Amino acid sequence: MTHPELSILLSRYIVHTILESIATANPPFELGRDQAVRFMSQLEGISPVLRDRAPKIYAKSGIDRRYTCIPDYLTEPPDFSFFPSNWQLDPAPSTFDRNQLYKTYAAKIAQEAAEKVIAQTGLDAAAITHLIVVSCTGFSAPGLDVHLMRQLGLRSDVDRTLIGFMGCYAAFNGLKTAHAICQSNPKAKVLLVCVELCTLHFQAEDSLESIVVNAIFGDGAAAAILSPQSTEEAVGKLAYADSYSLLTENTLDLMNWTIGNTGFLMQLLAQVPKAIVQELPGYLTTFLTRHGLAQDGIDFWAIHPGGRQIVAQVQSLLELDDALVEDSFAVLREYGNMSSCTILFVLKRLLAKHSEGGRFENGMALAFGPGLTIEGCLFQQVTG
Repeated sequence: MTHPELSILLSRYIVHTILESIATANPPFELGRDQAVRFMSQLEGISPVLRDRAPKIYAKSGIDRRYTCIPDYLTEPPDFSFFPSNWQLDPAPSTFDRNQLYKTYAAKIAQEAAEKVIAQTGLDAAAITHLIVVSCTGFSAPGLDVHLMRQLGLRSDVDRTLIGFMGCYAAFNGLKTAHAICQSNPKAKVLLVCVELCTLHFQAEDSLESIVVNAIFGDGAAAAILSPQSTEEAVGKLAYADSYSLLTENTLDLMNWTIGNTGFLMQLLAQVPKAIVQELPGYLTTFLTRHGLAQDGIDFWAIHPGGRQIVAQVQSLLELDDALVEDSFAVLREYGNMSSCTILFVLKRLLAKHSEGGRFENGMALAFGPGLTIEGCLFQQVTG
């Protein structure tokens, strides 16, 4: 057998995990920056000093609009339907109340994103073999996985995995789970769905940290289809190549997400961007070296826009051109930080560019979350 013949034969048996398509969805209520500031500035439990600072905080967020499942942010008492009809928002909705709304809206937008991505790939829903659901802003059992099975018409024997309460980097655990499935099952068709309703957990606390958290988070869902393909099938497509997770030292208290009596409580300290940029160079060196790559060999950077400062400081640290971070900033500007599903919004834009002729050879996706954890994955174009 000649070398070309051997290459052709091997191309039929080497399996690549292909990111076929991504679709997104949001709740129906669009919350512009001015509307969000107006709501915050009328809260009677917030000190005048912090109320005066709110417009500057919102303006510096880099967010023009977000989407929310709560119409109250767009109106005022007595027309509130979720919060009590007073500007103290007292008594605050309980965790039970918030979770009931989560069950309704998370199911709606998760289903919408999933239906879109299945249609985009031209699949029959019955072809889906595995379902992975990622969320950290609510719980139920039977959960979103069962809802999606019923409403999408998936087979009753679909393998299901739920990844919960891991925060902004959780989609990466969904992707690596899908990759493991694809590498072990040549007939797999994996549906990954991430859905978060962060604005459900608004806290009317008289603290600067609370105002910052309320200023940056939004609601959304994203769904992706991943499948195993031979080199022959996959030439020119973007494949999920590898992942790397790093739990950094002495950063445990910088970011956390806990369950309280009036919703889930976010702690997000100002030191987070600094901690990320301290650890990121070593992280990237380790990750890229094992693939024989250097930073200048990366054609796209999908950086989770946890906040404007995070993207800006990563850009400065790595000396990235504006074009390499424009997608992260655009998603932040148009949607805010939607926790786990946000990185799929960024990757959707980059996947479209690749399909339209961008032809990225190597791409890096990064996110940061509780721990403090740096999570990333490498995408590579399949060559013959």
